[in-house]
Amino acid sequence: MHHQEKPPEDNLTEPMEFVLLGFADMPHLQWFLFGLFLIIYIIILMSNGTIFLITKIDPALQSPMYFFLSNFSFLEICYVSATLPKMLMNLGTQRKRISLVACATQMCFALMFGGTECLLLAVMAYDRYVAICNPLHYPLVMNHSVCTQLVTGSWTIGIPVMTELTYQIFSLPFCGSKQINHFFCDNLTILRLACGDTFVNEMLLYIVVVLFGMIPFLLIFGSYSKIISIILRLPSATSRAKAFSTCSSHLMVVVVFFGSAIVTYLRPNTRHSDGTDKVNSLFYTILIPMFNPMIYSLRNKDLIMALRKLLCK
Repeated sequence: MHHQEKPPEDNLTEPMEFVLLGFADMPHLQWFLFGLFLIIYIIILMSNGTIFLITKIDPALQSPMYFFLSNFSFLEICYVSATLPKMLMNLGTQRKRISLVACATQMCFALMFGGTECLLLAVMAYDRYVAICNPLHYPLVMNHSVCTQLVTGSWTIGIPVMTELTYQIFSLPFCGSKQINHFFCDNLTILRLACGDTFVNEMLLYIVVVLFGMIPFLLIFGSYSKIISIILRLPSATSRAKAFSTCSSHLMVVVVFFGSAIVTYLRPNTRHSDGTDKVNSLFYTILIPMFNPMIYSLRNKDLIMALRKLLCK
């Protein structure tokens, strides 16, 4: 008996679903991965939540640097929560289906939080630039009103852009495989599933990467070039070490985050592979948010003192 194929018009009216393959190529490690990522998620929530809490309640941590750090810690919680809970559910239940609307929502939030992270890292670099290169005017330049405006802009400026980018991607026809070889609805992976012409969408994506990735990175690079030149001109080794200690943690986070993101988005198309993209995505969506609190707190005596006071209460 010959089964008549449904015409494309009927396929387009059916509820669209994708399958998130995640780590399906490691079937015997599903429960191990579930436990591992659950522990990582708990660590991220607790460590970033602790930094957010102590920077809000400790009177010694009310400077602009800690205001930005508290927002950054809260952002890390949001960023991870956009992808990791769904991955844990898929690993735990082995039900890997995700509706088109849920997939688009996840992608939109991941893009928004990723863009916010790039902008907030640039704002934090500017804060360190003013503190080290123009210390006498620092309280005037980085007053509470300016800090609030910078943070608000970082959180909100990407909302319309990322929403439009997501809409454009999911406006494409998906008439082939619905299997997403990733642990979340990543834009590059979704674009590879589209069966229409994706050139315009790819150009839009690269424009967004330049606006929210490369421009903040270049601003950070310029800020740290000036910071390092000022630090090297300081008269004593002690003053140089003290000045550098205030920005070394941030610089380390910038290098790892932007490094993994640049490798993912700015490689030639011919060198893209789902496996490599999956590993890179693990770095900037899950592992970096886990290590960031350690990077910031281990080299910061004020944070360590505030944490000790909180634990002793």
